[in-house]
Amino acid sequence: MMDSILSSQPAPRANDRKPIWELVIEDMRHRDLAGRAKYKTPLQAFNGRDALVDAYHEALDLCVYLRQAIEERSR
Repeated sequence: MMDSILSSQPAPRANDRKPIWELVIEDMRHRDLAGRAKYKTPLQAFNGRDALVDAYHEALDLCVYLRQAIEERSR
C-alpha cells in the first residue's frame, strides 16, 4: 500500500467544482471566528504562547488523521 501512496500522480483535470483555495479560505474564516469565540481574542503575535510548539502539535495531529484516512482506504 505504501508504494502506491508514494507513487507519482497524474496531472489534475479541470472540472466544475469550487476551487480548493476558495474552500480553504472559507474554512480559515470559520476557524478564525471559532477561535475568537473560544479565546475571546483573535490570534496575534506576542500572545504569550509559542507558535512553533502549537504548530508542531497541530502537525502531529494532522499526520495521525492523514494516516487514519489512508488506512481506512486500504480496506
